[in-house]
Amino acid sequence: MAELSRFIQFNNEQIDPRQMLHYEQLARALSNAPFLSMSERQLIEMRPQEQQIAMSVFWRHRDKETMHLGRLSDIYILTLGFWCHFDVNAYLEFEEEIRIHPLKNFLKQLVLLIEEFRLMDLVVQKRPGIAKAIQIRKKTYIESYKHRFEANAQKGLLADACINYLYLAANEGMINLPENDVSNKFEPLLYPFQQIYDVKKTQQSIDLVYRIIPIIEEQISRDLVLDYYALMDSIPEAVKSHEHRGVKGQECGNQNDAKETIEQLFRTWHRETKEETGVHLRFELQRGNAGKAFSVESEEGQEGNQISEEGTGGVSNANATPQKANHNVNKKIPRKKQQARQQYGKENENVVFEEKRIETTKTLQTLTNLATWRAEQAPSVKALTTEFRKRLTQKEIAKRDHLTKGRLDSSKLINLLLEERCKPFYKKNAPAKPLDAVFGLLIDCSASMIDKMDETKKAVLLFHDVLRQMDIPHEIVGFYEDAYEATPEIQPNTFEWLHKFEDNQKDNGASIMSLTAHEDNRDGFAIRWMTKRLKQRNEKHRFLLLFSDGEPSAFEYAQNGVKDTLDAVLEAEKQNIEVLHLFLNNEMPGEEQLQLFHMIYGSHTVTADSVEKFTDITIRLLRKMISLVIQSQ
Repeated sequence: MAELSRFIQFNNEQIDPRQMLHYEQLARALSNAPFLSMSERQLIEMRPQEQQIAMSVFWRHRDKETMHLGRLSDIYILTLGFWCHFDVNAYLEFEEEIRIHPLKNFLKQLVLLIEEFRLMDLVVQKRPGIAKAIQIRKKTYIESYKHRFEANAQKGLLADACINYLYLAANEGMINLPENDVSNKFEPLLYPFQQIYDVKKTQQSIDLVYRIIPIIEEQISRDLVLDYYALMDSIPEAVKSHEHRGVKGQECGNQNDAKETIEQLFRTWHRETKEETGVHLRFELQRGNAGKAFSVESEEGQEGNQISEEGTGGVSNANATPQKANHNVNKKIPRKKQQARQQYGKENENVVFEEKRIETTKTLQTLTNLATWRAEQAPSVKALTTEFRKRLTQKEIAKRDHLTKGRLDSSKLINLLLEERCKPFYKKNAPAKPLDAVFGLLIDCSASMIDKMDETKKAVLLFHDVLRQMDIPHEIVGFYEDAYEATPEIQPNTFEWLHKFEDNQKDNGASIMSLTAHEDNRDGFAIRWMTKRLKQRNEKHRFLLLFSDGEPSAFEYAQNGVKDTLDAVLEAEKQNIEVLHLFLNNEMPGEEQLQLFHMIYGSHTVTADSVEKFTDITIRLLRKMISLVIQSQ
């Protein structure tokens, strides 16, 4: 859908999806975890339930080098440090012991501060090449914490000022610490805090905090107001969720088999979320006995099975019939619909989609418009097809004579006597080859296209008529998401065929005229769907075109949809499928929107500053693509 004209600039910030994908690939490589995803949050974070780590927005709005190296330092600290060198059990035990302490947030943040300091040195020792990024990190945070210390000291926020003070003591040195009345209160902490340089593991960081707790309690009575670390916010919940799984009592697992590192916790969550998919596992078993079931009619649950009924009954009614469940989670998905699951991307796991032919409406008005538009476009179609056929003719190998072998040219037999090295042979022209290309056209049928649908139909009709006359296989599909029926569990999507590969040269002009606007557009999912279709084709040149009037917009698919669409584009390009984007709007797109399209589609995006020019752009694009195919033959 077209971008809304939002007046708050900082609310309209867009991530660079290509750069974010680069960071994600780096994180996966360093952690050796191909399932890991990357996001950007207020503070760096580890989220096992979502299989995600997060960089901090702290690095935004800085110079290009600082922003890039700062984000890299976040990734290094998370994947090379906390990923495999942080003791989860020790931290959770510490968290439980200070659960009722009045300064519990301060103490937890202090442990993470010490751990960050320890792990920064550790990752530099492991990979000296990242030292510059870590130095930039220290320098930038030192400047930030100096300002924070002054502000917190003036406001009387002693716990926050103490965190700032200890960070400066660890990273800048205890000689350069700020001096005022507040810092004088924290000086007694410096002597025991010097042991931070000797810390080698998480338990030692915790022991150091225990040693300075009595001194802290003398100076501070109020807990932290702000958060400085969110690293472990999701870890306790992830661990508790694992403890809950499985049957209770005598069949429960070994309670001592706890996860020692964040890496183990992430990988266990990944294995369970990968294997335990499908709603047949939505009802969790709480108690049970070992052994096989007595029923001989039972069958193993399958991932694709859907829960549509719940049986009710008892010993007094052996013929009890199943009753329909009323809640939305157990709504039966019609058989003609398919579930996307993981093969269409993580952001589309809950998508349920339907593939169908568009319902053709042959009213007098539509047939009249069809005839009128075809009459208007006839010169362009004829010019294009004539041009392409001429180019194909020129590509034929011209008659070659003066050859040493081939067919004898009787008109040049006299040359046998006149020339010392006569070449009286020739070869016939080579037959023209059919164009080895296939096209897949996706049309955004979101609600924002309603005022541009006529011009879109004209462009699609031109596209269809040229390729049909050139005998080039193509498929035209409209896609949309039902915004009114979308829920966190199910997001219904529909693909409507206007023309299928199997239709060959069939005239589907009436189907194109039946195109209508609906609700939302899930572009990344649609690109993956068409990529799957094109992968089954044997043609050498495969093109995927997307007609759209804006960025992706669907249920829980805002900022994540941009990155998902980029991922889909890159996946298609890896399959040697050329992806091209045509932006249709009533006015020239803004600089931010142009930048966004270039980030997603690279240089393969074309924009029209008015709907009237959309057909002309389609002609130029078709001419360019088919010309490339002809030249390569």
